[in-house]
Amino acid sequence: MFPCEQCGCCCRRIGEVFFARHMAEPDGVCKYLTADNLCEIYSERPIFCRVDEMYEKNLSDKMTREEFYRINKEFCKKFQSEQKN
Repeated sequence: MFPCEQCGCCCRRIGEVFFARHMAEPDGVCKYLTADNLCEIYSERPIFCRVDEMYEKNLSDKMTREEFYRINKEFCKKFQSEQKN
């Protein structure tokens, strides 16, 4: 299972994802992100919010799970770093 830190950084940038803009508030933050970085629709969230399911259904024939996790973790760290600045 992908080691999500529940920092909310990716949820704060959902408005940057063209196919997910319908989920964003005007400031780009996901409208389902709570004040404590949880998801109001966690059990019903879309597949692009589900790292493991996204991999299994769309990418398992293109790369290893480890590679997909590494890529996702790189973006996590980038988003976390940018949020601190």
